[in-house]
Amino acid sequence: MSDISGVALDKAVAKLQEIVPNAGRIETKITDVSKEADVKAMVEHVDSWGGVDVLFNNAGIMHGDDADAVETPEQIWDLTQAINVKGVWFGSKHAVLSLRKHGKKKGSIINTASVVALVGSATPQLAYTASKGAVLALTRELAMVHAREGFRFNALCPAPLNTPLLQDWLGDDQAKRHRREVHFPTGRFGEAIEQAQAVLFLASDESSFVNGTDFVVDGGMTRCYTTPDGPPTDPPKSLLTK
Repeated sequence: MSDISGVALDKAVAKLQEIVPNAGRIETKITDVSKEADVKAMVEHVDSWGGVDVLFNNAGIMHGDDADAVETPEQIWDLTQAINVKGVWFGSKHAVLSLRKHGKKKGSIINTASVVALVGSATPQLAYTASKGAVLALTRELAMVHAREGFRFNALCPAPLNTPLLQDWLGDDQAKRHRREVHFPTGRFGEAIEQAQAVLFLASDESSFVNGTDFVVDGGMTRCYTTPDGPPTDPPKSLLTK
């Protein structure tokens, strides 16, 4: 496991040991995915295990200052793309290099995108949405160019999940929270375990013929009809009326 935060890694290890007491050897690596040297070192760290078989590019940021076309600061745009897009590229690149290095004939790389790459978000988050659209396009291309090597690439498209990242972003803004919750036919956010089960499937040989997909885990959100907030726009004038 890797994370930019050592504290987060310690918590993750403690939780894993609680859930799976006999998990055995667990290794961690502090990694800033926006830095290729860090990602390279992370992937090479598992050489002693025989190299990569599965890589889950799940690091991401959704900054509180991310907004619309006018209000999104350039530095927030750049930071978001560096982590959400370059991080996925670096992870995918070094996963392929590891698979080749160890003579692997199959491998699964899962890249976290989002449902906002498929449908627009009523809550402004321009940098995040653009970054996740890039992950979809990147994943499709990777899936095609590495398919004959046996390396599969799939993009996970979760709806907003009940995670600390989302809760921190929503904060105490009840209107902002409502604009999120109203999208779900179920009336609730997804839970991390519901995404994890999808990741396990994509990582396993049970998904051996699943490649290049936008794997949507959203409780039906993208099939639910909702409207943006705010007053309606003026309709065009009809030539049939005076």
